[in-house]
Amino acid sequence: MKLDRKEILKALETITIAGEGKNMVESGAVSNVITFGDEVVVDLVLNTPAMHIKKRAEDDIKKTIHNLVAAEAKIKVNIKVEVPEKPEIKGKAIPGIKNIIAVASGKGGVGKSTVTANLAVSLAKMGFSVGVLDADIYGPSMPIMFDVENEKPISIQVDGKSKMKPIESYEVKMLSIGFFTSPNQAVIWRGPMASKALNQMIFDADWGELDFMLIDLPPGTGDIHLSIMQSLPVTGAVVVSTPQAVALADAKKGVSMFMSEAINVPVLGIIENMAYFTPEELPNNKYYIFGQEGAKNLAEDLNVPFLGEVPIVQSIREAGDYGRPAALQTGSVIETVFENITRKVVEETVARNESLPATEAIKITTMAGCSAVKK
Repeated sequence: MKLDRKEILKALETITIAGEGKNMVESGAVSNVITFGDEVVVDLVLNTPAMHIKKRAEDDIKKTIHNLVAAEAKIKVNIKVEVPEKPEIKGKAIPGIKNIIAVASGKGGVGKSTVTANLAVSLAKMGFSVGVLDADIYGPSMPIMFDVENEKPISIQVDGKSKMKPIESYEVKMLSIGFFTSPNQAVIWRGPMASKALNQMIFDADWGELDFMLIDLPPGTGDIHLSIMQSLPVTGAVVVSTPQAVALADAKKGVSMFMSEAINVPVLGIIENMAYFTPEELPNNKYYIFGQEGAKNLAEDLNVPFLGEVPIVQSIREAGDYGRPAALQTGSVIETVFENITRKVVEETVARNESLPATEAIKITTMAGCSAVKK
């Protein structure tokens, strides 16, 4: 028996690869067909490394040739995967926004969002124009902390384009996924959906003129962090940690991410939250519940600035729950604490802008199924 190459190709025209509209011959997936008597070799090029797609394509080829050409044919299928290079998405600055500060933590539960909220209102009290982007997609808390959880951003026309108007509270503009979901609704999104939502809040909003935009990042070092730094040229990062060893280990990873050669976002410093507890009835006593000066020592070890420490004070938690950040409490110890930390953040930002070139948004490419990050 001698197989006919034209008959083989005609048979293969009846097969469509999963996810593609054209048959495998028309789409160019079949790169070559070679026959030797009763043997046939089919070279196939796929644009996906998915094992189930490769297996199905191979099975379909063998079954089709056996059914339509020759039941006794000996068939070999060579599959090569060529993933098309995705176009690079270049991050761009938002006109009118001077400084973008990412507030991060390696670990959840260290008070990163509380620190972000109080930094924002402290900056506003100093006379800066401030915005907050709540990028903690899966655990948005800014609407509660600013007492605007029932607000909904409205659409306005800006230069003929429809834009979201950020919610404003305590002279701070903000957008959060929490404005678009029910308080009891879990956000169950994969990375691309979350990134798309973030890009809409960043670029489809009328932020106006801002001296500072603070980005409240989710805990850890994951997809959302890369999406933000891919979309925006981040001026610098602030890392929040408690003094305990387990939190410091994760905070170190957070600092390492920003300082890595691929990302290269300047770390403005580390803030130590829950540094110590002072009972109201014993104002001269300090109890280091989570350890002493752990974040300060970490900052020294990593050669990054230490921005200050925030004590454990009941009013900070209460203020956040009631939607009025504690730094707004005129004449309080907490107001002074956050004012000092905020001044340090401003000083480090000014020093960074004077000594370093503007940060570029990173570019993310995919090669051979592996993610790579580059400038």
